[in-house]
Amino acid sequence: MLKSLSIKNFILIDDLNIRFDEGFSVLTGETGAGKSIILGALALVLGQRADSKSIQTDAEKCVIEAVFDISVYRMETFFAENDLEYDGHNCILRRDLTHSGKSRAFVNDTPVSLTILKVLGDRLIDIHSQHQNLLLANAHFQLNVVDVMAGTETLLKVYREEYDRYVAITSQLGELTGRMQRTKSEEDYVRFQFEELNAASLTEGEQAALEQEQEMLAHTEDIKRGLYKIADLLGGSEPCAVQMIRESLSTVEALAAYFDRSKEFAERLRTAFIDLNDLASETDVLKEDIEFNPERMEWVNRRLNMLYALQQKHRVASVEALIACREAFGKQLQLIESFDEEIESLTKRQAESRRTLLDRAKEISAKRREASGRIEQHIVRRMVSLGIPNVRFGITFGDKPNPAADGMDEVNFLFSANKNEPLKPVAQTASGGEISRLMLCVKAMIAGSTALPAIIFDEIDTGTSGEVADKMADIMQDLGRKMQVVTITHLPQIAAKGKAHYFVYKEDGEDRTYTRIRRLDSTERVNEIARMLSGATRTEASVANAKALLSAARQ
Repeated sequence: MLKSLSIKNFILIDDLNIRFDEGFSVLTGETGAGKSIILGALALVLGQRADSKSIQTDAEKCVIEAVFDISVYRMETFFAENDLEYDGHNCILRRDLTHSGKSRAFVNDTPVSLTILKVLGDRLIDIHSQHQNLLLANAHFQLNVVDVMAGTETLLKVYREEYDRYVAITSQLGELTGRMQRTKSEEDYVRFQFEELNAASLTEGEQAALEQEQEMLAHTEDIKRGLYKIADLLGGSEPCAVQMIRESLSTVEALAAYFDRSKEFAERLRTAFIDLNDLASETDVLKEDIEFNPERMEWVNRRLNMLYALQQKHRVASVEALIACREAFGKQLQLIESFDEEIESLTKRQAESRRTLLDRAKEISAKRREASGRIEQHIVRRMVSLGIPNVRFGITFGDKPNPAADGMDEVNFLFSANKNEPLKPVAQTASGGEISRLMLCVKAMIAGSTALPAIIFDEIDTGTSGEVADKMADIMQDLGRKMQVVTITHLPQIAAKGKAHYFVYKEDGEDRTYTRIRRLDSTERVNEIARMLSGATRTEASVANAKALLSAARQ
């Protein structure tokens, strides 16, 4: 419940502190006194977006602080998940605004984002303003009402876990299908490139060997002439190198008897003779074998030209890089060919998840449909007591084409206030006063089924008076026995039934007007309700009537 609200430097409020009680409390005051300002300040501290124009002109900043008793909220998990200090009894929300537009939010003196503040605020208190009546025409709100009464929270939690899996698989399948379609459009290109490179039968080191062979073939005549000359110098007509070494060897062997190093020289000359003789023989044979081969030259040139063309096409500088390109294209083809298998696997998983999801949705739908009858009866009973004797209320169900986060049901609230008038969607048939009464019935119905111990009604009695207002007051008074209820009202029938009564008024200062609030004692309550009954001029009759209303409310 809301224990207190402190407001500093907000619009017409310079410094205001309000302490709230349990049960049913009312706020009254003249139109324009500032009741909506107080409600606006509370909305800000609960996470609504701020406007720097709300700060008083001569103030450095605006500070709004709300203290809640959270002993029955069971919010330990929320505080732990958001790394907030947890006090099992009190929770302090604070909002600081400056003229520069900066806004800071705090929970138990820990800075938090507006998102966290709003999520927490929504769990602490429900502020029902007049525009919220429009929610009755909102399909999501209608479905939430049915879920609260049907008690589907646990089933929905399990359903949403499966729904998240289903959405993830569907997203993955869509992404993979898109990739496959994009890649399939490139398949012919990739396959052509791969097959072209594969047909080239590329081998590492090939280009260097071919370039060397090309050089040799281009200089065949030079090589042949050189070999002839070498063969002639080594072993041709005398004197030749082989013959001269043989003579040198014979000479040094003759010196063996009186020259110590002759053996060493002889060995070295013998080795040289053998090597040069072999080389002379090999060169003599090779000079005859070397012939210009135009066909081989043409093939080498074609092969190199092909390699050069492929390198230029793929913007690489070596055969090894071409081989890497070939392998990359091969992997792309494997990926393309594997898409079908992956898509088939994901499609099966999606179908299984959808079946599970639909089974879960059927369980939820069954509970919703079962609860709809109780909801209809409750709303009709309440609405009759609020002065609409011929009311009819119905809930229709339809199926969504695809699973959604809240199941497969489309819910529509239908309403009729008059005899022989067909049921129509609420937004199309209910008047403003009827909408207010219907919303109060809905709020009263779900209050006992939710863990929300506080609610504020901002003039929910708009468009009602007399006996209807008295019945609405009974509903709010009854709600106040289960939870904290604060109502802003202009109706004396409702104001009289509050356990606590707060009066909002304006006070003129030296240079400006301020909004003030005070809790009324018993005498002041009589006078305020008398004013509400008779206007500015209080009469004995209005005072007596006020006393009668207060006395009846206490019974």
